[in-house]
Amino acid sequence: MISRQTITHPFNRGNYVVGAPTPPRWGARTEPGPGAASLQTAAVTVPGALVESLRGVADTVHTDRNEVVLRTRDWWAGSMIGETAGRPATPDAVIAAVSTVEQVQAVVRLAAEHRVPLTVSAGRSNVTGAALPVFGGVVLDVCGLNRILGFDATSQLVDVQAGMFGDVFETELQETHGATTGHWPSAFAMSTVGGWVACRGAGQLSTRYGKIEDMVAGLDVVLADGSLARFGDYPRAATGPDLRQLFVGSEGTLGVITSVRLRTHPLPGYAKAIAYGFDSFAAGLEACRSILQRGATPAVLRLYDELESGTHFGLPDTNLLLIADEGDPVLADAMIRVSAEVCAATGSELDGPALFERWLDERMLVGKSADGFTPGPGFVADTLEMAGSWSALPAIYDEVIAAIEAVPGTLAASAHQSHAYTDGACLYFSLRGEVEPEKRRHWYRSAWDAANEVLIRHGAALSHHHGSGLLRGPYLADALGSGFATFADVKRALDPHGLLNPGKLGLPSELGAGPLDSAD
Repeated sequence: MISRQTITHPFNRGNYVVGAPTPPRWGARTEPGPGAASLQTAAVTVPGALVESLRGVADTVHTDRNEVVLRTRDWWAGSMIGETAGRPATPDAVIAAVSTVEQVQAVVRLAAEHRVPLTVSAGRSNVTGAALPVFGGVVLDVCGLNRILGFDATSQLVDVQAGMFGDVFETELQETHGATTGHWPSAFAMSTVGGWVACRGAGQLSTRYGKIEDMVAGLDVVLADGSLARFGDYPRAATGPDLRQLFVGSEGTLGVITSVRLRTHPLPGYAKAIAYGFDSFAAGLEACRSILQRGATPAVLRLYDELESGTHFGLPDTNLLLIADEGDPVLADAMIRVSAEVCAATGSELDGPALFERWLDERMLVGKSADGFTPGPGFVADTLEMAGSWSALPAIYDEVIAAIEAVPGTLAASAHQSHAYTDGACLYFSLRGEVEPEKRRHWYRSAWDAANEVLIRHGAALSHHHGSGLLRGPYLADALGSGFATFADVKRALDPHGLLNPGKLGLPSELGAGPLDSAD
């Protein structure tokens, strides 16, 4: 089977410790740099009286600059550009670590009373700057909310606190309850359940199990005034709008998620894999579309373009489509049979089991943007995942690749299709550049500007599962069009002073707009 026996994560090798501060990416300093903040231009000073009040309600309060840098560091390339130049992203804040819902409520109330911004933080594996306290204030560390609260074996529902790390959660879920969520994001061991929900995450088996929003049956949220609200806990309903989904993907801007009820599945005991090569990426996309629209939903349906097929699988002359499924043998075999029939019409069969085993060993690296390049001081790499309709995806692939490669300093751009649906799919682009070190931020924003112009023009979703944070904030008003005003109205209604994770998702705040990442 795919998930229990073969899913491991590279962070368990070496000295990685679950719950420890997120380590720096390649090239980042292991100690905070002495320079000024790279992403804090107007940090709010936390009054001494508030610090003392926080000490009275939180487990731990951190004010030391080095501790703040280490405990707010994320995996966004935009913040790492500053850090590798000795300028940490957000060194000015006070961190309050908590372990109970009552403590969360108390910290939120104190921040509201003092009109100080509050940013929720946990695993900090995010790659868009979503949890960076760009206006300073209080950082609420919820990693102490780290327990499974209950499991309904009949309904296959698990109640889990938001700060529980993914690998710890899934291990307990499997070993104690014989169940799995099927949710396997690449940052599995450095991300938390609440982070999955807050950023609308997806796992690598999502074609079978769905994205995280498909798994949420209910959730508890501490609102901006410190009150606790419970949403959902039903399979389907017609009792007004689905308020659960209001907070899924809200990235801490509407409330603090404290616990989630998730749908789970019995552990599978069978898996099968095949692979095919196609002459073009468009031909591979067409095969994926046909598979989904015939009703098959294999757990893995990943199409790599020629560059990534060559870099990661040693097949530079083809566009590799890797297909695998797990679960009931009758259903899994049917999914594979439908997929094989579709692919055989236009593709060439490859050694599926061997390629699948290679993918299992290297899947946390496959498609990562630095592969195949020797990083130097001016090297920048990132990934961009979007979603669009089948009819638009071939053009989007060609145009995004061309747009990124047209930016001076670009080394290469590539992509793979990672998540698929009956109406469209997610394309996961990798972009790499090599410029003079002081020009890295300019190249980075230029590449993102070029790619997002294509996506907005095609009406595509700017993100499929990484979220928006600071990175995509400048584009969201254009991307959401007339709907953005409704989003802003919801923000004002739930957080009238704009104190919850300000500066993110392009939302308005009394503190101003978030940094546009335009200067280092």
